[in-house]
Amino acid sequence: MVEFKLVVSEGATSYARSVSEPQAAGFLGKRIGEAVGGDLIGLGGYTLKITGGTDRSGFPLRADLPGSRQIRLFVGEGFGFQAPRHGMRRRRSYRGGAISEDTVQINLMVEQKGSKPLSELFAAT
Repeated sequence: MVEFKLVVSEGATSYARSVSEPQAAGFLGKRIGEAVGGDLIGLGGYTLKITGGTDRSGFPLRADLPGSRQIRLFVGEGFGFQAPRHGMRRRRSYRGGAISEDTVQINLMVEQKGSKPLSELFAAT
């Protein structure tokens, strides 16, 4: 059984919701950057964009990695690593940008607003 924690951001405000089957099945196979209809999670009229997430070990999803496999990359300054000294690089673990059963949290951003405000829709649940 697949269960995801969804974090929906609209500007500086974020809302969290947990979803399980059958709603969670609609996210499987989607990639970072893809748009998802808000009807899937009860947000009628909204369009949401997948912006990231984490796996069950806490490693971030990375859009430029194919599939949903876990990999260790040698990275410098940038995504997932802030070097304490200039020029420093380290090996860090990441997971591919596709949503799979190993994903725990999915970060979403509002692309298109619906008729009701998010504060009202999330207060009802």
